[in-house]
Amino acid sequence: MTTIKSLTGMQDILPEDQPYWDLILSAASRLAARYGFQRLDTPVLEYTELFSRGVGVASDFFVKKEMYTIVEEDGSSMTLRPEFTAGIIRAYIENGMSSWPQPVKVYSTGPLFRRERPQAGRFRQHSQFNPEIIGEIDPAADLEIMMFAMQLHRDLGYKDLKFQLNSTGCPECKPGYVRALKDYLAQHENILGDIDKERMKRNPLRILDSKEEGMDALLAEAPHIVDYLCDDCANHFAELRGMLDELGQPYTVNFRLVRGIDYYTKTVFELWDRSIGAQASLCGGGRYDGLSEAIGGPSAPAVGVGIGIERIIIGLKDQGIEAPPAPIPEIMLAHFGGGTKLAAVRLAFALRDEGFRVRLAFARKRRSMKSQMREANRSGVAYTIIIGEDELTRQSVTIRDMETGDQWTVAITDIVSWIRQQRDDTAE
Repeated sequence: MTTIKSLTGMQDILPEDQPYWDLILSAASRLAARYGFQRLDTPVLEYTELFSRGVGVASDFFVKKEMYTIVEEDGSSMTLRPEFTAGIIRAYIENGMSSWPQPVKVYSTGPLFRRERPQAGRFRQHSQFNPEIIGEIDPAADLEIMMFAMQLHRDLGYKDLKFQLNSTGCPECKPGYVRALKDYLAQHENILGDIDKERMKRNPLRILDSKEEGMDALLAEAPHIVDYLCDDCANHFAELRGMLDELGQPYTVNFRLVRGIDYYTKTVFELWDRSIGAQASLCGGGRYDGLSEAIGGPSAPAVGVGIGIERIIIGLKDQGIEAPPAPIPEIMLAHFGGGTKLAAVRLAFALRDEGFRVRLAFARKRRSMKSQMREANRSGVAYTIIIGEDELTRQSVTIRDMETGDQWTVAITDIVSWIRQQRDDTAE
């Protein structure tokens, strides 16, 4: 019989990797509290229309090619969320959050689903931590989101960090730039690859992110969007840059920087680690001032960033940064079955109630003490508590130090205080 394996692009998060997840999510949650963000959880499944309306002119391609969609018998279409932002804005509208004190600062975390080619740090199911500021146009909000991403990576051990920054304009000035870019590219259409010719039809801005051969030289001469910005967008971009300069934060204006979804306006950015070469981009985000109105809500300018958990873990491992190990059991309860097993069961749960991490030896039938000691050694416990018939009679236990092999006989009533004393002696 063929062995069933996981789907392509899906991964198991094994116990040895869980400490990295705990480290990252704990650090991100603490930082979110310092910045004044509150947690918002949205459903994994949303109506497909939320994403098809939200992502803009390339929505048809995005819906058909990159999203996992389910069509019910009644014709309703639902999609596993491919990104957080549209769902967060839907929740903002549906729950009347526009009447809250503005801006609303929330974060979401959990899995996202993209039907695309798996790559390093980007799986078909991948997880993100997303802080968002909704209801504020001030470029200082952009700065907060950017600095959240920067500070989180610094807190986790990244050192050589720098922003890549651009403005994509707004509905007033972006069309003029898109026309200029298309006119320029049309003059060189003969050297465009098939994928870039398709982008010319769907979303010409994505050509700026092209990795096709020969495009670097071609795009170096392409028009820059900053030369087409309206006064509002130009002032927004200048003020943001001024605040970054004031904080001494390194950044490069990258005229080719765009984001993969069309709802972005004004600021777009990525955080790069200059020490890791081709996979320099750690995370990215930007401003999406028109998304709320695009999905039927009130005007709600907003900015956010998507921080990939798997991408951070890859970077931490590449740099040799280890997560603190997960706590292991401190104590194992060994027994000889029968009445000794019942006593071990009672004691195991009593010790857990006292806050100790306890492993109980399982045995349907009588099991040798040698086998139980091997299990204790493999599990890394500090002490094994042995309960035999003699111990039951004396209302005591035998406690073995698994490192030294020393043993003590301790009354059952004294076990908790004895173990705590050993903890205190070890800590000194």
